[in-house]
Amino acid sequence: MAGSIKLWNHVVDYGPHRFFSSDPVVVRFWHNYMNNQYIKVTRKTRIYYRSKFFNYPLRPLNALWNLGLVRSFKAILSYIKSILWKRKEDGSIQNWFINRFGYTLFEIFFKTYTEKLWGIPCNLIDSNWAAQRIQTLTLASLIRSALTMNRGNKHKTLVDEFVYPCKGNQQFYDQLSSSIEQFTKNQIRINSKVKKVLVENKKVIGVELINGEVISAEWIVSSMPITSLIQGMNEVPSNIKKASSKLKFRNTILVYLHIDSDNLFPDQWLYIHDSNVLHGRVTNFSNWSKEANPKDGTSVLCLEYWCFKEDEIWSKPENELIEIAKREIYAVGLMKDSKVLAGRMIRIPNCYPIYERGYQDNLSIVSRFLDEIVGLVPIGRYGSFKYNNQDHSLLMGIICAESISDGHKPNLWDINTDSKYQELGNINKLYVNKTNNLD
Repeated sequence: MAGSIKLWNHVVDYGPHRFFSSDPVVVRFWHNYMNNQYIKVTRKTRIYYRSKFFNYPLRPLNALWNLGLVRSFKAILSYIKSILWKRKEDGSIQNWFINRFGYTLFEIFFKTYTEKLWGIPCNLIDSNWAAQRIQTLTLASLIRSALTMNRGNKHKTLVDEFVYPCKGNQQFYDQLSSSIEQFTKNQIRINSKVKKVLVENKKVIGVELINGEVISAEWIVSSMPITSLIQGMNEVPSNIKKASSKLKFRNTILVYLHIDSDNLFPDQWLYIHDSNVLHGRVTNFSNWSKEANPKDGTSVLCLEYWCFKEDEIWSKPENELIEIAKREIYAVGLMKDSKVLAGRMIRIPNCYPIYERGYQDNLSIVSRFLDEIVGLVPIGRYGSFKYNNQDHSLLMGIICAESISDGHKPNLWDINTDSKYQELGNINKLYVNKTNNLD
């Protein structure tokens, strides 16, 4: 998910991956390896619903205007009802949303997109996802911000702007890996698939690769899916295997379309809340970094489809998926008079850990087992089964490296992923112009 590829002379990412963080340690780390080779991007992101565009984060006046008088009145009544008659918090994301926005706004702005992403009904999704991602967001806070016109906030925040490598998201990771190789005088081996993690007496001793090669190790930092880690270990008790089998991941299909226009719409990406199409998000890479795109009058869009491996769409051939994407991008009215010149499809398994209700019980069983193994550290979105952004994973890596260098095993399970950590903060205090240093 950290990678970038070159398509039709455009550098594009595996989905939209802006960098943002309100943690100065993470910002400083990222900045040191970027060597000022980044730009500030003014964020524009909207929701597409019923042929209209809604600001995201939601702005009440814009939302009410687009919904129209009748639906707006219904939304207000529904919100008042949610205040007067709170639903019982049953641990589901459905009741979490309804208690804060009312059923009407939940149905319009959250239900369709959320169920596209996770593939299960909202009443089966754990509210922990919302608490991590958007815990500070309520309709009351949005209305208060609109009425005051956000007075008192004179600075751009991470909601308004983000930073981005000039040549695509992978540029940071390339420069980081190059620095590691130069410093350690060792080579980072990629495309070397691990078959088995070798453990003796609850202590790691190395890994066996798919080609049969065995590599000894005192420490293994595993970013593979936690379920794959369990499957690839010997002497795992049956109750651990059973708990691990109940942890599920969601896959992503990325369909890139080469378009004969570089002026389609101003957003970096759009959330598609239309139940008549299968894709859930569209990224327009022309609106990220000009340096990553040729000045040839074309652009690249990326449509995201989320599915399970057993879903029919996961096994469809590339040409069929490209045709689906072409039909859908025209159906939502984003193409104007433009034409699709070419397409490319990429499948990425296990992108999103599914926060199905009860998942924390199973994760606790698995994590306690892994904690007992000396030298083994699960990490990242896949390894810790946590819906990380880049900054969360970087923080995990920094803490992990420091702990191992001090000779002790880090506890990465408790690193929070709440919205305050992600979105708040004056961007000018955290990120700087290319001629300056970090504060």
